[in-house]
Amino acid sequence: MVPLSSLHELFDYNYWARDRQLEACAALAESDFSKPTGSSFSSLRDTLEHLVAVEWVWLERWQGRSPRGMPPWNLRTVAALADRWRMVERDMRAWLANLKQEDLDCPLTYTNMKGKQFTYPLGRTVMHLLIHQGYHRGQVTTLLRQLGAQALPVDLLVAYDMGFRL
Repeated sequence: MVPLSSLHELFDYNYWARDRQLEACAALAESDFSKPTGSSFSSLRDTLEHLVAVEWVWLERWQGRSPRGMPPWNLRTVAALADRWRMVERDMRAWLANLKQEDLDCPLTYTNMKGKQFTYPLGRTVMHLLIHQGYHRGQVTTLLRQLGAQALPVDLLVAYDMGFRL
């Protein structure tokens, strides 16, 4: 399994990249932020709301709860989305602070939103979330460009070049 220190680093990077993308979104008109785009989710707003909701769902699962649906947040603005995401980040960081390396190999059993039960090593689900976030981060970059906004670079090496985690 990936060392716990690397997972902490990847979560730090995840939130660094999120902040850069939210900064780019803040320059958009609200109508563009919610404009249908024909992507995986209806709009850039919906894509970002999916990202924060999925982080919340996995954190709930890691804490022994199996949500039966996505949270009904309906975050209409960049500011509302950023505020909610920072609350999820706070809770995520608190959970991570108590995580031990040996916990990553322990089985996690949860029930998905369709009622099906799964069991995986905890660390595998953590990696799944981080990869999921990166996948959709690429979509956010594409949507920002399609909407005429400047998509700030969010590559990991760019983060280091900018003094990330020094």
